[in-house]
Amino acid sequence: MLGYSPMQRLVFDPFVIHSVVGGKSALDIPRLNITNFEEAENFIKGYGFDLSDQDEVERLWYFHRRALVLIEEKLGFEKSEIPEILRDPKALVDLRNLLIWASEKKPAEPQLQKWACAILRVMHVFVHSENDLFSTFSEEIQKQILTPFQNCIFNDGTTGTTYLKGAGAGTRLEAYPLPLVGFEVKPFKTSTSTVIKLLAKPNALAMSVFDKLGLRFVTRSMFDTFRVIRFLVEENLISFPHIMPEQSSNNLYPVDLFLKVSERIAKTALNLTPEQITGLFEKALIENSAEPTGQDGLFRKDNQFSGADYRFIKFISRKFIKVKTPGGTFSFFYPFEIQIMDQASHEKILSGPSEHQAYKDRQINAARKRILAE
Repeated sequence: MLGYSPMQRLVFDPFVIHSVVGGKSALDIPRLNITNFEEAENFIKGYGFDLSDQDEVERLWYFHRRALVLIEEKLGFEKSEIPEILRDPKALVDLRNLLIWASEKKPAEPQLQKWACAILRVMHVFVHSENDLFSTFSEEIQKQILTPFQNCIFNDGTTGTTYLKGAGAGTRLEAYPLPLVGFEVKPFKTSTSTVIKLLAKPNALAMSVFDKLGLRFVTRSMFDTFRVIRFLVEENLISFPHIMPEQSSNNLYPVDLFLKVSERIAKTALNLTPEQITGLFEKALIENSAEPTGQDGLFRKDNQFSGADYRFIKFISRKFIKVKTPGGTFSFFYPFEIQIMDQASHEKILSGPSEHQAYKDRQINAARKRILAE
């Protein structure tokens, strides 16, 4: 048996236990429990870095620099707020010091302990965000996901209209061009924006950031948003078994009501103009909202930073990516986001760029509070 006293055998680090099985993120514990260089080195090795490998040491210093840049330039802290001994590698000397200072229970310099924890929190998120499949295979991932969609987008130079058109030869419901107000490829999230998002959301993990890559379809009417969905399935641009249902949102129009109205007016649809069809759906929505059950079927994945007026259909699909390597084919699923909204909803977000900035500001404020959490 180890030479522990009976009392020591009953001592557990409450922060570690809460982090492992208590549902609390490691980012939210107030301090570490490391007292010397040997413990610090073993901790770092268990984390995944070997301090005897100079390349890996340089990689850790790289994440230290990235953390400081984000803290100062993106989160808005003044350089003077951060103790110089933590900022300057020549003063810090050894990154193991960060872990030891972050473990002080009764620090003589509270700012040192607090900021050591803050820097480690940001470094931790950078490590995870920059060591995923996208960071290694970004070119192939973007090519294999985006190209099939882009091949279905056509622009009429005469009218300036954008169309969604597939390879169907008239046998599919959406074989004819479907006019769009717009089509956008969302710029993939940089590691900086991903890190801020992960810091702002206590329950978020790097592996659960599913919107690094995304597309947005803007339609002329609510009815056309559902036509886009049908098109994407019929053209096999998405495979619906690969949808992640828990990530879906639809606060635009209830699905059951849409199907009900579609069935009801299907027999007379040939005699209806697009405006009349849209009017029937809007009328049904108003009538349904007056019922005791309300607008059943509208739901939105919780996002504490988004404005309530942001109306859209959103879902996360996955693409089976295949990459040729010297050792053979390496394959994996990679997620991407699709947003579909009608013109009216899109104009709301265009008319208020300040709302998008407010969204970012709310994220930044949450991240600022979290990295300095007591």
